[in-house]
Amino acid sequence: MIHLIWSLIVGFIIGLIARALMPGADHLGIIATTCVGIVGGLLGGLLGRVFKSPEAGAKFHPAGFFLSIVGAIVLLILLRFIK
Repeated sequence: MIHLIWSLIVGFIIGLIARALMPGADHLGIIATTCVGIVGGLLGGLLGRVFKSPEAGAKFHPAGFFLSIVGAIVLLILLRFIK
């Protein structure tokens, strides 16, 4: 249960950072921002593991965090093209 709550909190923060870095207005609510952050985090985490696997026992993978923001930005760009 704590993992789910932590994923929601980190997803929301990643979504906020991605929206702050993107120029222009995105009319997304809290739930949509969290979803963008979570999906961006999944994409970035997978991409981060392709480049370099985290060390054994590591709880934080810096490349995964930064690539999560990149993944969320890419998702925001895709959402703008869909609209």
